[in-house]
Amino acid sequence: MTPKEVIQFAKENNVQMVDYKFLDFVGIWQHFTTPVSEFEEEVFEDGLGFDGSSIRGWQPIHNSDMAIVPDPSTAMIDPFVEMTTLSLICNIYDPITKEGYSRDPRFIAQKAEAYLKSTGIGDTAFIGPEPEFFVFEDVRYASSCNQSFYSVDTTEGIWNTGREEYPNLGYKPRHKEGYFPCAPTDSLVDLRNEMVQVLQSVGMRIEASHHEVATGGQCEIDMRFDSLVSMGDTLQWFKYIIKNVAVRNGKTVTFMPKPLFDDNGSGMHCHVSIWKDGENTFAGDGYAGLSKNALYFIGGIIKHAKALCAFTNPSTNSYKRLVPGFEAPVNLAYSGRNRSAALRIPTTSNPKSKRVEYRTPDPSSNGYLCFSAILMAGLDGIENKLDPGEPLDKDLYALPPEELADIPCVAGTLAEALEALKTDHDFLLKGDVFTEDVIEKWIEYKTEAEVNPVRMRPVPEEFALYYDC
Repeated sequence: MTPKEVIQFAKENNVQMVDYKFLDFVGIWQHFTTPVSEFEEEVFEDGLGFDGSSIRGWQPIHNSDMAIVPDPSTAMIDPFVEMTTLSLICNIYDPITKEGYSRDPRFIAQKAEAYLKSTGIGDTAFIGPEPEFFVFEDVRYASSCNQSFYSVDTTEGIWNTGREEYPNLGYKPRHKEGYFPCAPTDSLVDLRNEMVQVLQSVGMRIEASHHEVATGGQCEIDMRFDSLVSMGDTLQWFKYIIKNVAVRNGKTVTFMPKPLFDDNGSGMHCHVSIWKDGENTFAGDGYAGLSKNALYFIGGIIKHAKALCAFTNPSTNSYKRLVPGFEAPVNLAYSGRNRSAALRIPTTSNPKSKRVEYRTPDPSSNGYLCFSAILMAGLDGIENKLDPGEPLDKDLYALPPEELADIPCVAGTLAEALEALKTDHDFLLKGDVFTEDVIEKWIEYKTEAEVNPVRMRPVPEEFALYYDC
């Protein structure tokens, strides 16, 4: 829609409020709302001012004035607000220079798309993420100088087989046995169906939904792939809708990668392909039907994987999932049909469906930054013709230690990923997609706000191990 069409759309739908949404540096949707009486076509040109110093990782207080400029193509009716509300996703601008803000994740994604076109390698990067999540009925946590605890609960958890539920009817998925059992073991069918209906109501194309492997309410809803910036927008709508449908049903959703010990964590496998002039450049006559560019793309991911983890797996909790020796996508190898490799080539005979699935990322990531970083690493591989080596068509989880030692791994902690990013980020700076300022601020924020607070605190398991030392 054009700005004029958005104004008309608001009138036709009797909109009463206008909500402006944008993604902060870390990856949480922010918003503010104005009455529709204040909504004029000029807002798409002039924007609206706000305090950039109150957004994590953005402006200092002495230079805090920023502006949001809504993107008219993102206009839709918010499905949760009681009063009819028009929702618009916004870009962030400097109010003086009128230039895009370097730390705006959506602006970074837009620059990544522009850089792809400038290389001549392709004109569109299609991204298809698979964000998994847990549905709980209760979550409690606290952390202070003398105590810390967390507790998540759901009637579906295997730990509740002996709980007095008046009556306890059983049918609770065992650890690692949540994949595809029918109801009543899968207790979340109706909830997921409601989620799908709301997702579709905002224009999202949903391909499938199902229970995932873990006990305690792990689920996946698969959406249709889209271009990079559009998929960044869609991922934010996805998280927003999933959480709000859960809350109105008396449940709570988390996208943190590892909320449960000793069961599967939540990933966000990312399917990627690059197209040019309507043709899939990843289709070819090489291994698993891939082109040379697709293999070089894989080479770029493998080369930069540890630094990529700073954006694809950006939480300390991410590395509770990425543990070598367990069934986690830590081994930097590629293979067709093989889910033990970090890079899988899905089986398909259709050239349009040829793609690379990067299985390491998780849904704690900022989608715009995650997708942009993956694209930039892959493009670096293509530009420098990085050979990914030979494929590994075997179960990497069952390899003997001496053979596994020759296969590189992703980062083992967020601190390691940030250290890798310090020394390996030139590939992200091409086309001014990421900037030195963005890299430095990301490392600073993640270290001071996340790595250090977690590193400095004792955890309950340490008392179990060491209190009597």
